[in-house]
Amino acid sequence: MSTNQPALPAPAPDGDQPDARRLRAVLAAVSVALMAVIASVSGLNVAQTHLAVEFDVSHGTVLWIINSYTLTLAALLLPLGAIGDRLGRKPMLIAGLALFGVAGVAAGLAPTAEVMLIARVAGGIGAAMIMPITLAVITSTFPAERRGRAIGVWTAVAGGGGILGMFLSALLVDVADWRWLFLLPVVLVAVALAMTLKSVPDSRAYPARSFDTVGALVSAAAVVGLIFALQEGPENGWTAPATLAGLAGGLAAAVGFVARELHRRDASLLDVRLFRERGLADGAVTLLVVFGVQAGIAVVLFPFLQAVLGWSGLLATLALMPMAVTMMLASGLAPRTAAVIGSRPTTMVGVALGAAGLALMALLVSADGGYPTILPGMLAMGIGMGLSMTPSTEAITASLPSEKQGVASALNDVTREFGTALGVALLGALLSAGYRDSIDGRLDGVPADAADAARGGIAGAVGAAPGSGSHAPELIHAAQQSFVDGWQQAMWAGVAVMAALFAFLALRGPGASAPVPDGDDDTAVETTAVR
Repeated sequence: MSTNQPALPAPAPDGDQPDARRLRAVLAAVSVALMAVIASVSGLNVAQTHLAVEFDVSHGTVLWIINSYTLTLAALLLPLGAIGDRLGRKPMLIAGLALFGVAGVAAGLAPTAEVMLIARVAGGIGAAMIMPITLAVITSTFPAERRGRAIGVWTAVAGGGGILGMFLSALLVDVADWRWLFLLPVVLVAVALAMTLKSVPDSRAYPARSFDTVGALVSAAAVVGLIFALQEGPENGWTAPATLAGLAGGLAAAVGFVARELHRRDASLLDVRLFRERGLADGAVTLLVVFGVQAGIAVVLFPFLQAVLGWSGLLATLALMPMAVTMMLASGLAPRTAAVIGSRPTTMVGVALGAAGLALMALLVSADGGYPTILPGMLAMGIGMGLSMTPSTEAITASLPSEKQGVASALNDVTREFGTALGVALLGALLSAGYRDSIDGRLDGVPADAADAARGGIAGAVGAAPGSGSHAPELIHAAQQSFVDGWQQAMWAGVAVMAALFAFLALRGPGASAPVPDGDDDTAVETTAVR
């Protein structure tokens, strides 16, 4: 059987069909598991200072502790998603939850930075076992007429869960201790594990070919190299040796991976020829851009709320909740909208609303006007992102056969991770560049030391203001206005990117997808056991 003919599970007798209650239990289990993973991606960001003080380490070491989780997660998504397809999605999910929970406990009790780093890497491995399987369970369990709504719930958690996790993490740090940050994911994992054991059915593929071990290793190297370069560039410079080495190694590995998968048609990890299929390509591009813009905007919003408006970390995180809530609601409504007007028009409406939200934030933002000047744009962005994410995710999973849903889900997740890293790097760099260009002309008369600190960023300006004497109000005002200028530059860049995405989707048109090419792909049988 060729992989362009999906191997569907044999019809079960009517009495064995999962009922609505069982499907809701499955969806709840995978959603809670996904929330644990997503919350751990962003939660530790609110405790950077606490980590540096507790372990007496540099800011660079703290960043490694935080980023090691993301790097490990992104690198192993594709290989572990494929292994889950073969060994069974339920056993993989259970093993991932167990490892993730143990790693969370170890991180919360870590006596040294080294132990914390090891625990974070182990947590990333567990997360990479969990994340692609959660979506694969949905696509392999839910019947076609209910699958869209279930994917809408999944994308709502994936899109808004990060902000919700940051808020709860900031609350725990504010009222308790940073080590309690790991309590939330561990509790979520325990709940998800109990629900998985009770409700989630097992499904797997029995391929006739061997696993592409070399392809898995090369794909991991490509992801690590590219995301490492995107994380290092803004921190240490785009021409730093480590950044250039990561970029060169990642690109070389990516080229090698594509060449290998094109050559190894009989047992490829991912048939890259499938990107000629319109749904897969359009869905991947849309998610890359949408998650990139979303992550980049979060990086821009936090310093505005904290340094410009003077809000605490907890209040700043709470201020992002309206965008997260509207995103989650729109993700749930997207399948119904798509059923009425079509998936591509729904995606394009979402992209247009996202661009409109960015434009509103660029036009209305004001240091004096405060939060109300950015709230309308945040709400429009949340709705737009939610409407565009769900049909894009469904397009990716629908493009691969049923026996490779773990790979399809992993591809969806890797695209999100790349988009996030790219958006943070580019929009953050644009904000910094706009700030530096603007503040140079506003420092006349300010003492040299304070001026140098202000050029480094708005946080430096706020810190140096008390030592600048009578120039303190002038320095803070200059930094705030310069930040707004950099903000507007980043927002307009986001508008341009979203407009380009809208044009791309419009020019592609609603035509039929290209057929999946025939070949000697591995024969696989998909089986699902509903207990």
